[in-house]
Amino acid sequence: MIVVGPELKYHEMGLPKKMALELFKPFIMKRLVDLDLAPNIKSAKKKVEAEDKEVFDVLEYVVKEHPVMLNRAPTLHRLGIQAFLPVLVEGKAIKLHPLVCHAFNADFDGDQMAIHVPLTPKAQLETWMLMLSPHNILNPANGHPICGPTQDIVLGIYYLTSELPSEPGVPLKSFSNLEEVHYAIDRGVVEFRTKISVYHQGKILETTPGRLIFNTILPEGYAYVNRPLSDKETNRIIADVYDKYGPAKTVLMLDDIKKLGYRYATLFAPTISIEDIRVSPGKVGLVGDANKEVEKADSEYRKGIITNEERRKKVIEIWTKTNDLITESMFKELEKDKGGFNPVFIMAASGARGSKQQIRQLAGMRGLMAKPSGEIIELAIRSNFREGLSVLEFFISTHGARKGLADTALKTADAGYLTRRLVDISQDVIISEDDCGTEESISLGVVKEGENVIVSLNDRVFGRYTAEDVIDPVTDQVVYPRNTLITREVGQKVENLGYDKIRVRSPLTCESKQGVCIRCYGMDMARLIPAEIGEAVGTIAAQSIGQPGTQLTMRTFHIGGAASAKVQEKEHKVSYTGIVNNINGRLITNEKSQSVFSRRGSIVIQRLIQQYKTEELSNLRVENGQKVDKGELVATSPAGENITSEMPGTIHIENGLFRILGEEAVIPVKTGTIVNVKVNDITQPNQPLAEFDPYNEVGISEIDGTVQWMDLEIGKNVRRDEDLRTSNILLKVIEQRREKLNPRIAVISGGSREEYSVPVDAIISVQDGDKVKAGDILFKIPTVAEKTRDITGGLPRVDELFEARRPKDATTLAETDGKIEISGEIVKEKRVLYIHPDNPDLEKVKVTIPIGKQIRVRNGDFVKRGDQIDDGNLDPHDILRVKGVTALQVYLVQEVQEVYRLQGVHINDKHIEVVVRQMLRKVLITDSGDTSFVNQQQIDRLVFNEENKRVIAEGGSPAESVPILLGLTKASLNTESFFSAASFQETTKVLTDAAIKGKTDNLMGLKENVIIGHMIPAGTGTKKYKDIAVFKSAYGDLDRPLEEEEEEEIPQAIAEESDAEE
Repeated sequence: MIVVGPELKYHEMGLPKKMALELFKPFIMKRLVDLDLAPNIKSAKKKVEAEDKEVFDVLEYVVKEHPVMLNRAPTLHRLGIQAFLPVLVEGKAIKLHPLVCHAFNADFDGDQMAIHVPLTPKAQLETWMLMLSPHNILNPANGHPICGPTQDIVLGIYYLTSELPSEPGVPLKSFSNLEEVHYAIDRGVVEFRTKISVYHQGKILETTPGRLIFNTILPEGYAYVNRPLSDKETNRIIADVYDKYGPAKTVLMLDDIKKLGYRYATLFAPTISIEDIRVSPGKVGLVGDANKEVEKADSEYRKGIITNEERRKKVIEIWTKTNDLITESMFKELEKDKGGFNPVFIMAASGARGSKQQIRQLAGMRGLMAKPSGEIIELAIRSNFREGLSVLEFFISTHGARKGLADTALKTADAGYLTRRLVDISQDVIISEDDCGTEESISLGVVKEGENVIVSLNDRVFGRYTAEDVIDPVTDQVVYPRNTLITREVGQKVENLGYDKIRVRSPLTCESKQGVCIRCYGMDMARLIPAEIGEAVGTIAAQSIGQPGTQLTMRTFHIGGAASAKVQEKEHKVSYTGIVNNINGRLITNEKSQSVFSRRGSIVIQRLIQQYKTEELSNLRVENGQKVDKGELVATSPAGENITSEMPGTIHIENGLFRILGEEAVIPVKTGTIVNVKVNDITQPNQPLAEFDPYNEVGISEIDGTVQWMDLEIGKNVRRDEDLRTSNILLKVIEQRREKLNPRIAVISGGSREEYSVPVDAIISVQDGDKVKAGDILFKIPTVAEKTRDITGGLPRVDELFEARRPKDATTLAETDGKIEISGEIVKEKRVLYIHPDNPDLEKVKVTIPIGKQIRVRNGDFVKRGDQIDDGNLDPHDILRVKGVTALQVYLVQEVQEVYRLQGVHINDKHIEVVVRQMLRKVLITDSGDTSFVNQQQIDRLVFNEENKRVIAEGGSPAESVPILLGLTKASLNTESFFSAASFQETTKVLTDAAIKGKTDNLMGLKENVIIGHMIPAGTGTKKYKDIAVFKSAYGDLDRPLEEEEEEEIPQAIAEESDAEE
């Protein structure tokens, strides 16, 4: 059992005396005999069991500086076992430092922990040097501090550093130093949060006494922190101090933060009453508006204007939007309450407890709930917990609560199994050499969603080595040569030079024969220094990916199943002033004279940072096409004022206009989108550029004419659905297996005709023989209602990616660049398309697509190699075949990150890269040449390269191969080591197979050595450490210089002993 020990230092744990007696029994017995307090071991044992007084005196001595290891099950990553110095305490429970709880994922509601005592001096030394908690303050998954304060501590620090609104017209009280401020607080002249002015570090500061107190615990020379500190801010300071001052100072500061936090949380004593949960007065009106809108959607449905599915989506969107508006007004209400010090608001704002989502349920409205299947129930819960739920609302709520509990139980096992497979595939990746000498590298850049930067360049390339020289674009000088380690400063400077992507070394391209090299791996994220030879980076990678998986599955539980639907956008817009550079795609004009996209296309818009007429400027400092940095002088006005660039951009001078332009954004648009802008238009922030139907994909007629149904027959592949409530008729295309029907709608106008393929699930909007105009809708395909996205959706996705499964309805990729020809042929229920390559000498490529799928291209369209021809999910094996290894690596890393990012989990790319490297280790022999391989044999890529080198050197013809992608399970079973494979799955099969082939296991990985009881070849078990012999004849001689050491005779007994060991 563990209880909290707020009085402990970061490296200590409280060990109950009774436990210590049992754990250190042999040490105590020996000490009792040494001190002549017991004649022999047997009587010493009796003394210990009787708990005599002298036993406790000896216990103090024995426990001193003898570290113990604490472990909390489940040990999901290496921080689940850490070492501490024991401090003897009364009572029967282990005491744990509150800041290490996060690493262990421990809390004090009845958790249990195990204690292990390292016995030999070597074991103690290793525990002390490697596992002591102050050495483990960063998370190996991402290099962020894992020891940040939580809950009470955060609350105390936030109260201490926040500021009361000052009364207007009242001058600030002034003080000359910190002591005066302390006196004033003690006498009640000022409060901790009153604004004062004080002479500090040689200048007059406007701050609060609380912030002065907080700044006393920061290391000397650290910049004064003059802002309220939430948990995120405090973590940022911890990371910064670690960066600048190292772990020792950081740990001291952590203990001070803990003391301050608890002390001031106690002094300010915030507490919540039901009165603090403020329901926004605007709520009634907003709910009323929503009810009206829902009624309107219902009446549209009854009139047959929209389908039932569209009505459902509309209703869900109305409630999602209303919920957001209520939440917004509620937070404004909370923020104003009590002068900004409403306890509920402060708990969420400081990050101590609770989230916007939870407070929304307390004081806003509970909102939409999800069924266990993930489908959203359209009846929203309008009440909140303060007002109380009605019986029906309460009943709807039970879904979510139960789903949370069931999920937790089921998904934990899944995540555990994922970790197991990850460990198995990557356990033999160990840092093996300094530099493998490869010329290969990968390109890493900014991650954006629309125009929002999600991950900056600095964050992405941090801890890597550059793969080519970084050159200053202005001076053309090399700023950082190849193989420079990218620290925070280097990354920042590269960003400032205007780069948005650079090439870096990566485990994906490492050519080490065993494991990976330091240069390709980069920094050890747990210590922020280059990794060392022997570091078990594969296992760390597996734990870093697996551990959050287990955490995330437990997360549904807390929100209590409240659905998280996104409000569907109906229009495309950007948040800045822009200039429309291009509109790609086919536009037609409809009856209302609007421009409509008749096929998929895109709008290219470029950010317009500044614009002047050239006559308004004198003395231009830049030329057309030049890149400029933020704040760079570009020109002066006739009045002599300097004009500087507000952001990094490119100069564009044309037609008497001087512009600074930012990046281009390409906005993909779907068929049926109405465009509101023209090329070269200047658009205002948030101006609708284009409007579309968010609920449907549509098929549009490109010409005026008469409709003709082709291969569409009611009762065969068209179903007539009559809606019983509205008696509206819906014509829906269904899958038809028996007859070879190729459903299409043709529009005939004079001599010309256009045909449009109609996919399964489409709802037909026109009858045979109808007259249509260009831009009219022929059919609609409802987009799938988004289910709530939680990691329950996410974990299977990660699993699917790592197992390299082929998706159910995989999309077809274009095998070559060329022009599309839709032949109209049907072969085995598949439509036949041809791609005519740009090169007339090449033959046309045949593509077959299942009849029911929607085709993304039309006759005469141009496609590039790797473009999607129809709808569906990407198949990683296809990406590998068509686009190559690099494209696949980028895809896998991106997709895995996408899932974790959605949950707000940070994992460094390199961990995923290590696993992806293992999945792409093998190649398939297509032509064996003069090598010893056999056709269709799977072989390790490095073995293949070695063999080819040998054959070429002897003048033979090399083998040819194609790369293959293996999922986790397959790759683990195909590993070089049969011990490792057998201990994973299918033991009998693996062992019989190994026996038949007469395989040898070279015991290179960790598992195979554990199985046969050898020391693992990682860490202190690495080869390079095996050749070190340490001799000592007397205490202290290890400190003597080496020359003296060599002259002395090696004591015979010790030398013999080491021989015996070898």
